[in-house]
Amino acid sequence: MPKQKIKYVCGECGYESTQFLGKCPSCNTWNSFTEEIEKSTTAALQRLGLTDIRGSQASESDKSSGQPRASFLLSQISDQSLSRMPSGFEELDRVLGGGIVPGSLVLIGGEPGIGKSTLLLQVANQLSSRCRVLYVSAEESGQQVKLRSQRLIVNLNEVEEEDKDNVSNVEMDEDLSSNENQESNNHSETIKDSTTDSHENLFLLPETDLEVILRELESLKPYLAVIDSIQTIYFASLTSAPGSVAQVRECTSALMQVAKRENITLLIVGHVTKDGALAGPRVLEHLVDTVLYFEGDRFASHRLLRSMKNRFGATHEIGVFEMVANGLKEILNPSELFLGSRDEYSSGTSTVVSMEGTRPIVVEIQALVSPASHGAPRRSTTGIDSGRLQQILAVLEKRVGIPLSKLDTYVATVGGLSVEEPAADLGVAIAVVASFRDRVVDPRIILLGEVGLGGQVRPVSQLELRLREAAKLGFKRAIIPKGQQTPDMGMQVLPIAKVIDAIIAAIPAQPPTMGN
Repeated sequence: MPKQKIKYVCGECGYESTQFLGKCPSCNTWNSFTEEIEKSTTAALQRLGLTDIRGSQASESDKSSGQPRASFLLSQISDQSLSRMPSGFEELDRVLGGGIVPGSLVLIGGEPGIGKSTLLLQVANQLSSRCRVLYVSAEESGQQVKLRSQRLIVNLNEVEEEDKDNVSNVEMDEDLSSNENQESNNHSETIKDSTTDSHENLFLLPETDLEVILRELESLKPYLAVIDSIQTIYFASLTSAPGSVAQVRECTSALMQVAKRENITLLIVGHVTKDGALAGPRVLEHLVDTVLYFEGDRFASHRLLRSMKNRFGATHEIGVFEMVANGLKEILNPSELFLGSRDEYSSGTSTVVSMEGTRPIVVEIQALVSPASHGAPRRSTTGIDSGRLQQILAVLEKRVGIPLSKLDTYVATVGGLSVEEPAADLGVAIAVVASFRDRVVDPRIILLGEVGLGGQVRPVSQLELRLREAAKLGFKRAIIPKGQQTPDMGMQVLPIAKVIDAIIAAIPAQPPTMGN
């Protein structure tokens, strides 16, 4: 019996070594290597009509066989636009770049209990009224999925009438692209033939064996398949446990090959680590076409679906949902959610417009400045980068003369939306100063600008989109960086060059008079 070959694989990046290493030379992660038995999967993959993810070198006989080239001219590819299938959720379609692309792989990650399976089950139910859908449940039994579907109160008969209006449009789009390849023809027939009874078009496969799943995909040929989840599927030819680097890598590669060959769209659920990063090797994110991250506080109702990678659309787009009793509900105007209900006499608040991809969102920023109770002052943020806050506080103390070094400072966004761009700097600065002076900023003022270390206010990108969104919500004034061109939005625009100028313009000298 030949001696088994042992290798050590990094759990973060997939780097392989013949000996154990304390620190990965590829990603510099400590204590990330696990022992695996090296076993060839070439025979098993060839039995399934697939190739190894690393590729196989052609033999000399193959090189000299005179086989025709597999390459072709780029100009020979039809430039007809690729039709997209609406998912049934406008927010999801926005994040995907306009809808579901046939044959694409979409990876959706998020914290446990955040709503990943809920969203995908609702999408599967919506699409099953128009096309054939396969839901692969590797974590739940068929009875559990059925129970969850009933708990979500997803009644397909109620949405069938609404979806019938979209079926003719989908059929027209599929007919236009029917000459592109045979795979799209098959899916066009699937969509046309499956509009009779949505219950007959949603197939459930409770299975963890990769080979069984691949055979079902090839025989059923659904338009869309949900894999829940990739960390619980295993390839029997590998000796490592499900969820390991080798298992995730090979399973994703095999699913990708079948999806591209059969033109099947895959929605794949991915687990996350305790640090919030997607679990598994980095190659997992490289193999798929789109990486989405579902985020939000499990104790709050709203959820954010954020695009981290998208080959068919813009990155950093977000979709906003609300978790209600019967599942996830779309928030088509998220500015109303993150704007909050302003108290007319509440100090320490300001309003900014944040760009999430191509979408402007109006966000309310709240600040609280109070005397430090224990020695060193605290700096706490929610939705704002703590490093940016430290920088803004230093600028306010050095350039404006506001003593904040011995005061506790708390800054948060309403709704917990993460605002990472520097265009919100001016809003943070004004909120902090307003709280320090106990003044109320006019709730009809919008603040836009990046704060520099010298106290200057720098320009922001996509100013026109931000101002248009603010004007639509009834804002009357805007304080913006000096020098930027501003179209007429029906608002009073005040250009400023320094932070001190914005403080004078936005914060009144006297506290407001409390009414009855």
